[in-house]
Amino acid sequence: MARYSKNTTKTQTRESTPPSLIAYHVAEGRKEGDKGFWTRIGAAWEHKDGAGLTLQIDLVPVNGGRIVLRVPADEKAEAQTQGEAN
Repeated sequence: MARYSKNTTKTQTRESTPPSLIAYHVAEGRKEGDKGFWTRIGAAWEHKDGAGLTLQIDLVPVNGGRIVLRVPADEKAEAQTQGEAN
């Protein structure tokens, strides 16, 4: 009779770590002096060895503009910072 051992393979679990940076798409204002419109489109996590980042983009902008990576902040401070960055 063959003996079967219990499945001892461990399932890898990904620890939930907050992102190092938040990715935003910034669409320029239509007129000179208009503020840009910021949309959160993803996040970036620093590699364990510190030699790079993993970027996860949930939305790819197709109409130009720019992608900005910023350090995460609380929502209130983040809204104020975005207004000043334009």
